[in-house]
Amino acid sequence: MTKDNLKIRELKSEETAFLKEALYGAIYVPPGKERLPKEIIERPELNRYISGFGREDDCCLVAELNGILIAAIWIRIFPESAKGYGYVDEFTPELSMSVVEEYRKKGIGTQLLKAMIAEIEKMPYWQISLSVDKENYAYGLYEKHGFVVWSETHDSVTMIRKTIVNES
Repeated sequence: MTKDNLKIRELKSEETAFLKEALYGAIYVPPGKERLPKEIIERPELNRYISGFGREDDCCLVAELNGILIAAIWIRIFPESAKGYGYVDEFTPELSMSVVEEYRKKGIGTQLLKAMIAEIEKMPYWQISLSVDKENYAYGLYEKHGFVVWSETHDSVTMIRKTIVNES
């Protein structure tokens, strides 16, 4: 893989089916543990991350390598009645990210995260949030890019990152 072959771009409306794969891939599985069945993403608490994707406040970037989608990063705002795992409030978009397993730890997630932060800073949000397992190697990636712990449970944290609001 060369960086020349990698393209980061917006998700096209006809590609939203890729979000099912991305959502499933975003579920952290500790080393040595068995993956959950794919049907897990049909549960309401997970499916809300992608169901009806394309709403006004939804935004998704993908990484494409030689014409194949290999990663996605997306934001979505949730109402208090249908909170996501990294829910902060109804005005804070929650970020999700997934890189296809064989392409992980190659800098693709970093490139996607930087691109999404640049996109979000063009939007009218004061902050973004996410939820990550404390053992997930992505935890350090998020810290490195300005996310700080907002709350925590036994095994995961909700992190927020303040944004530069473009008021033009």
